[in-house]
Amino acid sequence: MVKGTPRRALHWLEPGGDPEAFPPVEAALDEPPGLVAAGGDLSIERLIAAYRRGIFPWYSPGQPILWWSPDPREVLYPNEFRRSRSLAKRERNAGLEVRWSSAFAAVLEACAAPRDSDGGGTWITAEMHEAYCALHAAGVAQSVETWREGQLVGGLYGVRLGGVFFGESMFSRETDASKIALSALVRAAPELGIQLIDCQMPTRHLASLGSRALPREEFLRELRRLLGTTT
Repeated sequence: MVKGTPRRALHWLEPGGDPEAFPPVEAALDEPPGLVAAGGDLSIERLIAAYRRGIFPWYSPGQPILWWSPDPREVLYPNEFRRSRSLAKRERNAGLEVRWSSAFAAVLEACAAPRDSDGGGTWITAEMHEAYCALHAAGVAQSVETWREGQLVGGLYGVRLGGVFFGESMFSRETDASKIALSALVRAAPELGIQLIDCQMPTRHLASLGSRALPREEFLRELRRLLGTTT
């Protein structure tokens, strides 16, 4: 009988420990695919260390903190954004105002609201909300918002490091409200020095806007180029 390859053990992080103590992303599990580590904490230092390595937290209430680096990685290059005629028309005529980081916590709350597409649940736990608000206060996490007559109707948030915007989540309360926020981010990308938008996981919605999959190693090379890292 031929024995199978031994299953790789999951790496556990110590809460309050060295924020840089992530294993190489090549050590990610095959099942579930892309899981790099578990445990640790959501300190500003650890989150920044994770993003710079191409790792992000994603877990549900009742689970330990789970850290992921999927292969392939969905990305959007700003110059590949597909702005349809209908979207361009709505940008001109919908009467929506775009604001930047004026209501970051409200964007998180809207993204965390249960949606049918998520099975009625959310992965933005209270712990995640607090952590990303701390990142925002530190000037690292940002939101792009669409407003109508003083009401928040759409937006997105993410982490901006160097030439990369690591997108986390988006929401719409009106047709195309989140698309208009993303379009605004893309338009501002040259001025902000953003050359790559990380979308993490593929969706048909993002693919329709021009996102594509990169092998993880290629994505990591892009991070090294845009962040000046050697990890």
